[in-house]
Amino acid sequence: FQAIPVTAAGVPVSDQPFTRTGLLGFVGPDYLVFVVGKLDGLMTVSGRRHNADDVVATALAVEPMKFVYRGRIALFSVTVLHDDRIVLVAEQRPDASEEDSFQWMSRVLQVVIDSIHQVGVYCLALVPANTLPKAPLGGIHISETKQRFLEGALHPCNVLMCPHTCVTNLPKPRQKQPDVGPASMIVGNLVAGKRIAQASGRDVTQLEDNDQARKFLYLADVLQWRAQTTPDHPLFLLLNSKGTVASSASCIQLHKRAERVAVALLEKGRLNVGDHVALVYPPGVDLIATFYGCLYAGCIPITVRPPHPQNLATTLPTVKMIVEVSKSACILTTQAIMKLLKSKEAAAAVDIKTWPTILDTDDMPKKKLAGIFRPTSPDMLAYLDFSVSTTGILAGVKMSHAATSALCRSIKLQCELYPSRQIAICLDPYCGLGFALWCLCSVYSGHQSILVPPLELESNVSVWLSAVSQYKVRVTFCSYSVMEMCTKGLGTQTDILRMKGVNLSCVRTCMVVAEERPRITLTQSFSKLFKDLGLSARAVSTTFGCRVNVAICLQGTAGPDPTTVYVDMRALRHDRVRLVERGSPHSLPLMESGKILPGVKVIIAHTETKGPLGDSHLGEIWVSSPHNATGYYTVYGEEALHADHFTARLSFGDTQTIWARTGYLGFLRRTELTDASGERHDALYVVGSLDETLELRGMRYHPIDIETSVIRAHKSIAECAVFTWTNLLVVVVELEGSEQEALDLVALVTNVVLEEHYLIVGVVVIVDPGVIPINSRGEKQRMHLRDGFLADQLDPIYVAYNM
Repeated sequence: FQAIPVTAAGVPVSDQPFTRTGLLGFVGPDYLVFVVGKLDGLMTVSGRRHNADDVVATALAVEPMKFVYRGRIALFSVTVLHDDRIVLVAEQRPDASEEDSFQWMSRVLQVVIDSIHQVGVYCLALVPANTLPKAPLGGIHISETKQRFLEGALHPCNVLMCPHTCVTNLPKPRQKQPDVGPASMIVGNLVAGKRIAQASGRDVTQLEDNDQARKFLYLADVLQWRAQTTPDHPLFLLLNSKGTVASSASCIQLHKRAERVAVALLEKGRLNVGDHVALVYPPGVDLIATFYGCLYAGCIPITVRPPHPQNLATTLPTVKMIVEVSKSACILTTQAIMKLLKSKEAAAAVDIKTWPTILDTDDMPKKKLAGIFRPTSPDMLAYLDFSVSTTGILAGVKMSHAATSALCRSIKLQCELYPSRQIAICLDPYCGLGFALWCLCSVYSGHQSILVPPLELESNVSVWLSAVSQYKVRVTFCSYSVMEMCTKGLGTQTDILRMKGVNLSCVRTCMVVAEERPRITLTQSFSKLFKDLGLSARAVSTTFGCRVNVAICLQGTAGPDPTTVYVDMRALRHDRVRLVERGSPHSLPLMESGKILPGVKVIIAHTETKGPLGDSHLGEIWVSSPHNATGYYTVYGEEALHADHFTARLSFGDTQTIWARTGYLGFLRRTELTDASGERHDALYVVGSLDETLELRGMRYHPIDIETSVIRAHKSIAECAVFTWTNLLVVVVELEGSEQEALDLVALVTNVVLEEHYLIVGVVVIVDPGVIPINSRGEKQRMHLRDGFLADQLDPIYVAYNM
């Protein structure tokens, strides 16, 4: 109310105070005052000034009253990626059709952008009549509208975003440099002045159990030896959802059941040595007994997850595919599943006439096995391990007898397993480390495994943790999906559990079995939540394995705690590791994936030149160990691509060692900690799978980083997955809320990805919860989702194509 205007030189124009009106205008001829707009409608976009009222007038001039309800249009700017962006919100007439609105929106864009104002509109939103907040005099309350837009509370019924046309200040795309040859001078163990990034677990040859290792080369021999020396020692306890023992097996029981299976295979199945056998069982002792039955008969077992009776159409083709690709001569299963495989419902999903022989093992004759098969060499095939990767490729790997016993020995040493120990396992038993822990390790080390099928958590979430407490288990394994179920399902029940006497202070190490970057937020919230039940903050850690080697890292019982570092996410996109302080902008926390197992060597190699990299450089993790798989049995559809995965050599430096390529990006970092041998400890950090990365604007992005940003953008986003389609980034979000919030998410998702990742989202797809497919390990199947999107099978709530 008291303003003194001054000249350019800073001299007051008059001594009279003026009142500021907040209006924009000029004095014309004959002292006429022309009002052209309001001061708060002044916007500066890319250095040019625009007046909101002018743009509104232009928008209204496009067939005004036919479409915009009472001419109610709000125009304001929001700051996204260091510049103001224009947002136009209009109320549409109640009788307007979807077609009308899109026609109107595209015409407004053409007029406003191209012909008159030459400025890009970042977002056009249409809301139902009478829903914009009103100012006291009946106009539109602009700042309140802007607030609602930014909070995702505007609830538009139509949205058109144009980030491609109006975001012109993105950093320049990175030009890939021409390939540099392996010219960095290698001196001893240094690459260009840095220590070569390589690390290894304890040396297995110097450990005390060498004669035992020679005796334990074949698991079938170990089981027979245990059945003779400690026949009644219990190896397995299977718990049901009530937490009571559903079935169990001692050494002699397991041995006898395996003998009966072997007889059935040879007599009823008429199988020969070396034939492949698919074991289709629910998680349980039968699966383990039939596995050893196959070894006794000299057959090659393949464990297969049974089809889901309520969902045959999607689960049965996978079973069929594994049976066919693995060339199984016979299927062993239960009577119930056998009926299912031959049922009318199954016939609708697959061709049931082409199943191989199906035998059920529910009531087998008690016949004596003439002789147990003994492999002629430890390099013979022991079993096949099939799994679907996150990119949707079915890959089976070959495990020899030597690799199988080396794997068990390595885990035994790392977790200090021996007959008096008990461990609890809440994992699926069909592939990878989950299979090894269920079916192999107890027989090798003699410890007792308490088996909790993850399926049982669906009817009683606390069954796993109650069992851990009841049996005072020191070492336990679970998956991310189990951890998520416990965190979501027991969040409010820790007091009830404490009253029931659940105490987790016995747990020394709880390991999440994973084939991905550790999910820090989940493991931390799990630790915090169950701290009240005595769970030590240091207990939770993650493991790392992949197709070429199912167990590379495992925290185990000794050794320093897992460390966490913070890296600069922008440097990571250029394949560089820059360590930063916690909490600095663009910082990304990465947790070490447990300790490298005994006998395992790891090196970081350049993805293109295949040369060794220095400490704290990002590259592909290569692994060399006696328990590497010996090769792919098949990678369905892509054999040639993967031929060199198991027999890679470095292009310079140590060119003698044979490595297996994991297909994961990561880095090694020497820490200040000391490990058991007194050496400085080398930590391995897994950043993500190479197959999953997105190459956009010359940089390498990991889907999980974009997804984390998107999930934080709005409280109603339950889950998110991203993939690329042609050159467009597609973001699929699951909406956990009312459908009227669906369109609010489009702008928020676009904003956050621009701000944090400098990427323009091409398509935003909003779907119902549960649409994003997740595999048994709890990993998102982004390629399946992409296929579903391209085949138009997602049934989305809304799809927004950004212009």
